[in-house]
Amino acid sequence: MNRPTVFVDMLSYTGTKGGMETYTRELYREIGSMDTAFDFVALASAEGGRMDLSWFPGEVIRSRISGENRFVWAAGELVASSLHARRRHADLVHCPATLGPVRTSMPTVLTIHDMLYWSHPDSMVTPFYTKPVMWMERRAAANAARIITDSAVSAAEIHKYLGFPTDRLHVVPLAAKAPGPVQRDGVGENLVLASGQRRPYKNWDALVRALALVDESVRPRLVITGAGPGPDPLEDVVRRTGMEPWVELKGWIDSAELDDLRRRARAMAYPTLAEGFGLPVLEAMSIGLPLIASDLPVLREVGGDAALWFDPLDDASIAAAITTLATRPEVAQRLARDGLAQAATFSWRRVAEETLEVFERTLRESAR
Repeated sequence: MNRPTVFVDMLSYTGTKGGMETYTRELYREIGSMDTAFDFVALASAEGGRMDLSWFPGEVIRSRISGENRFVWAAGELVASSLHARRRHADLVHCPATLGPVRTSMPTVLTIHDMLYWSHPDSMVTPFYTKPVMWMERRAAANAARIITDSAVSAAEIHKYLGFPTDRLHVVPLAAKAPGPVQRDGVGENLVLASGQRRPYKNWDALVRALALVDESVRPRLVITGAGPGPDPLEDVVRRTGMEPWVELKGWIDSAELDDLRRRARAMAYPTLAEGFGLPVLEAMSIGLPLIASDLPVLREVGGDAALWFDPLDDASIAAAITTLATRPEVAQRLARDGLAQAATFSWRRVAEETLEVFERTLRESAR
């Protein structure tokens, strides 16, 4: 009997998509270490095809479709991925990066990581694309047999905004990447690390303003990584608050430099206003890096009681959390310990097993 083939749409995988790419890579790396009943084939973007994709457990079609050119990519997602799946006689399509084809002749499982274009449209850095992306998300969901998402909060929003039936929604929480060479010793330097794209909902301005409220005698240094090319949009708030001596703005940095910062930092700060899951929260906890973060239901799903929570709309609340970590080493030690225990409850093996269960259930239903 032939093994069913899962066709994986990886046109969004270009090396610039952050958490969605971590999800795709770690999920299929884990699947590759398992004895499954499936064969896998992936459609890679032009950019992704030039990367090391040895972690994928099957054939990789290296297309000429750019995942960075929005118009070429959109056409690829809407139409080309479906054509390639049919040519490979796929039994099921998995779209791991929120978007996918408008129509497939075989069942499709769609992973939607968040609904931020719907819940926070004014916070998108490319407002011209907001309406088209919303349309693409609606069409992809309409074609999907089942949807996987990262959190109960995202599941509720998918049902709310897309009207997708709750009985075909599956919450599969993510996991952290393997800790790698990071080995923390003690409570670290008086340094706060923050990492992420400069999207408005990430709320980095509030973190800088809050730092200015911390007494200078205990004020930590703040390093914020993740800026794109060109002038950093945070330069203005750093200048206005007089925080130039305390704040270092960095672009995307390599893993060795990031590991070094995580090893030396006292805490990681995550002042976001909205998330679909909050993978950086889990990654910090997995290496014993104390976490101060926005008190949001979705982040509580991930962090439980293992973080120091603050109100992201209140600069004084953020400043109080920073001050606590700068002056109370016993709190940092407790958060490090509790974070390790919390992160241990998440695993990529669980993500892989639950995802494969969704694939199997979808194929059983399509065969009826």
